Amino acid sequence: MLVKIIKSHRDIVIICDNNLIGKKFYEGQFQLDVKENFFNGEEKTKQETIEIIEHMVKEDATFNIVGKESTETALETGIINKEAIKTIQNVPFAMVLS
Repeated sequence: MLVKIIKSHRDIVIICDNNLIGKKFYEGQFQLDVKENFFNGEEKTKQETIEIIEHMVKEDATFNIVGKESTETALETGIINKEAIKTIQNVPFAMVLS
């Protein structure tokens, strides 16, 4: 997984499956554009990603999560539930605005 933290008034944590970078997905009027300049971050293991999520949720961060592995990892931490996950062309994604 790739993880990136954008520092701002409320930090944004971006978690994305490696194989999705640079791809666009369409379904009806909806589009999921996994732009490299936004989603490309540092390669992290599942455990490292879990630790980042657990730390950043305490910091009142928002999360942008794209991909099967990334959303499953977020589910494990409890920051999202299955109802929060949407899909476009079978690519799962979720946003957490705490």
